[in-house]
Amino acid sequence: MTTKTSPDTEPTELPRWDLDDLYTGPDSPAIQDDLANGRKQSLAFAEKYRDRVAGLSGLELSVAIKTYEDHVQVLHKLVSYAQLLYAANTGDAEIAQFYQSIMEQITEISSETLFFTLEINRCDDDVLAGWMENREVAHYGSWLRDVRQYRDHELSDELEQVLLQKSITGRAAWSRLFDETMADMRISIKGVGKKQTLADTLNRLSDGKSKTRKRASKALGRHLSGEVRLFALITNTLAKDKEIEDRLRNFQTPMASRNLANQVEDQVVDALVTAVRDAYPRLSHRYYGLKAKWFGVDKLEYWDRNAPLPGHDENKFSWDQARSTVLQAYEDFEPSMAHIADDFFVRNWIDAGPRAGKDSGAFSHSTVGSVHPYILMNFHGKSRDVMTLAHELGHGVHQVLAAPRGTLMSDTPLTLAETASVFGEMLTFQSMLRNESDPARRRVLIAGKVEDMMNTVVRQIAFHEFEVAVHGERAKGELTAQRLGDIWMQIQSDSLGPCFNFDDDYRHFWAYIPHFIHSPFYVYAYAFGDCLVNSLYAVFEGGHQGFQAKYLTMLKAGGTLRHRELLAPFGLDATDPAFWGRGLGVISRLIDQLED
Repeated sequence: MTTKTSPDTEPTELPRWDLDDLYTGPDSPAIQDDLANGRKQSLAFAEKYRDRVAGLSGLELSVAIKTYEDHVQVLHKLVSYAQLLYAANTGDAEIAQFYQSIMEQITEISSETLFFTLEINRCDDDVLAGWMENREVAHYGSWLRDVRQYRDHELSDELEQVLLQKSITGRAAWSRLFDETMADMRISIKGVGKKQTLADTLNRLSDGKSKTRKRASKALGRHLSGEVRLFALITNTLAKDKEIEDRLRNFQTPMASRNLANQVEDQVVDALVTAVRDAYPRLSHRYYGLKAKWFGVDKLEYWDRNAPLPGHDENKFSWDQARSTVLQAYEDFEPSMAHIADDFFVRNWIDAGPRAGKDSGAFSHSTVGSVHPYILMNFHGKSRDVMTLAHELGHGVHQVLAAPRGTLMSDTPLTLAETASVFGEMLTFQSMLRNESDPARRRVLIAGKVEDMMNTVVRQIAFHEFEVAVHGERAKGELTAQRLGDIWMQIQSDSLGPCFNFDDDYRHFWAYIPHFIHSPFYVYAYAFGDCLVNSLYAVFEGGHQGFQAKYLTMLKAGGTLRHRELLAPFGLDATDPAFWGRGLGVISRLIDQLED
């Protein structure tokens, strides 16, 4: 295992997760048993229900849904194990082969039960109303609502099966190529003897030494430039693939399918994006102008965007310090949340050590309700890593609380899923701020929080704007690597403001952003969550009666409620045009404090 040191503590081993709660290994007999049972169950389900769904009684449908849910849970467990194993070591050829084999088999098995939701959607509303009179069917009412929202965008059974089966050699294959290319990256940085992974290189971009940041940034830019044709091909192919499928499914804009999946109205997302764009001058432009003054320059270099403040001695955190910091923040807010979060440490549900071949990002994977989530991150001992831990534990606590809703109803739309994670960050930040009496360090904490908000709100909306432009132009023809770089540079300049110097080494930085590949138009969910949390935390600070109980109820709802219903108990409404302004105002007021 990797170790990290702190000035005040002994070295502490960074944990690796224990996946035995899913399967004991890729060669576990339980995997083959579950695959065999999955095939058998899917064929039996199809034989019993195919072409018969519309004629089922309410009682018969409730039995069918429960059987379907149990079947899906087995498949999700297999997929979760393969994905987690692969994310922890994408460079291992045998693991990659295992991952691909599982995905191919699950796709084949799933194609047999694909008819079920399609036939539900072909039923008239009066048939649905009759079903809902049965109490067991009504229990699944939110799942049926979410299934039926796709009624106007589904194809025939045969075409749906073709799209599902071809996805393995299409979209999924290109995504895997991207992942393995990123995992295999070994970047030569001037002055560093050993070639660095992408995660290690990105970590150097927030180093305290300008020379280190510059060399890492330049090296990353040169490396991406050498492979930019491959990344441009992947991006173009996946954008075209999406455009074809959107057209077949009658989605009017590239973002429409994501909004539908997120259960959020187009106009709400448009209002968010417009509010953030309009706020660039008083948020990012103003903050980075202030940062340039602290650095004593007219313009910052792009590698200084995440630089520590001048004179700031980065306080390294050991793993134990990071753990206690986050758990204490959760405890102060609501003890039950801290108890749930502590299980992730005690039971080895976290993989924290950076290493070659490991996914360079961070996530909390919910797996299945009968097991528990797992967290992956890369801990370097920086304050940002503490915030990442708080963020992913927010997801994890949310996923644990929502798990009793079952496989079909526990998943939360991305926009609301990011609420719990960003709220966890806010709790941790406020706890650290309360416990810091030194004015200089308080200034550093506030500046760090502002920069995190810049990355969560401004940067993610800029990413969103990049996607809108790329997918819009791709519908008319393939984009060259040069054009992709032009779009990136223009949008970065617009969002970050006039206080930055950019050069050609920066023009290919779009290429390493995994969300563009895996989850098109995911990124606005971060800004959605941050602005929502700012408003939510203001309600909490205002002494809202019963806030903690209402917050836990919101997390326990999983995917059963929409954002209007979830926010109503707090007196908040995301459809209110002023809602986003209030959230952004929190960031602006923090910048005011820094200016003062």
